[in-house]
Amino acid sequence: MREVLGDIEQWRAAGDAVALATVVQTWGSAPRQPGAKMAVSASGRIAGSVSGGCVEGAVVEAAKQSLATGHPGLLSFGVSDESAWSVGLACGGNVQVFVEPLSGDIFDSVRDAAAGRRAIAIATVVSGAEGLIGRKLWLRDDGATGGSLPEPAAVHLREALAAGTSRRAVISGSEIFLDVLMPPPRLIVVGGVHIAIPLIALAKTLGFETILVDPREAFANASRFPHADRIVTEWPDAALAEIRPDASTAIAVLAHDPKLDDPALMTALRGAAFYVGALGSSRTQEKRRARLREAGLTEEALARLYAPIGLDLGGRSPEEIALSVMAQIVAARNPRRTGIKRESRDG
Repeated sequence: MREVLGDIEQWRAAGDAVALATVVQTWGSAPRQPGAKMAVSASGRIAGSVSGGCVEGAVVEAAKQSLATGHPGLLSFGVSDESAWSVGLACGGNVQVFVEPLSGDIFDSVRDAAAGRRAIAIATVVSGAEGLIGRKLWLRDDGATGGSLPEPAAVHLREALAAGTSRRAVISGSEIFLDVLMPPPRLIVVGGVHIAIPLIALAKTLGFETILVDPREAFANASRFPHADRIVTEWPDAALAEIRPDASTAIAVLAHDPKLDDPALMTALRGAAFYVGALGSSRTQEKRRARLREAGLTEEALARLYAPIGLDLGGRSPEEIALSVMAQIVAARNPRRTGIKRESRDG
């Protein structure tokens, strides 16, 4: 839901009721994955997508109907369903979409979790006894909870939140969708070098929150980095301690200066970031690793380092190198799908 939070907040502030459509299951070549969202306001405004265009029209009509009646519903589209052909899903894919009026409690809970960079999981009954459809239970990673469903649902919810993946479950004859919303991805770039300019711009395009860290104001300023959400002109170790990278954070260390790079890596590799990469040739990396070992960094921590940084795409321009770095970050964020390993290039 985080991709549509801003639009929903504006609509609700204007007094516009909102229906939320969520992909809860897919088969075959359906273009969006479970958890994808589309919001529809009572006045007809739309944000997000549940199919990349194939079934949007039918879902919008169902969302308006849900707002009018106050009742949620489960929609199914597939090649064996005549309605699927009428909305364009004729490529072999199947999708189920749950449509419901958006409750203020759920919206506030997700908005607060996003603001605090907390993960939150929401269990919703999508089929079963009519009196249960649409009922919810939510759980945040700090233990805060709300809503009401039987204890087996809470067990599934805790497991889904711990795994960080959305899924479907069956409890006492009712199907529930466990929607896990992780904090939005964030990229911290250490070093306001030339490569950092296209890297931050590309990360912003891909939906990452972007933070530049460099104590040198001549390198780190808004005119040089207009796409940065935040610029921190402190030494990297102090900056990272204040920012507190989490499991949705990637860190690219680009300064190519041991005075900046080494403190950044000592802090980053001991933290929770899902990706830590460092610029430099293989020889530079060998010297860097030796310094970090001497400073007390363990082999286990060093094994987390992506270095030399980026996939070997053969590019040489700052823009091409930025693309290789961002491609590796995306691959690291989706390891089960890509199979990309740290030893992906030689320098």
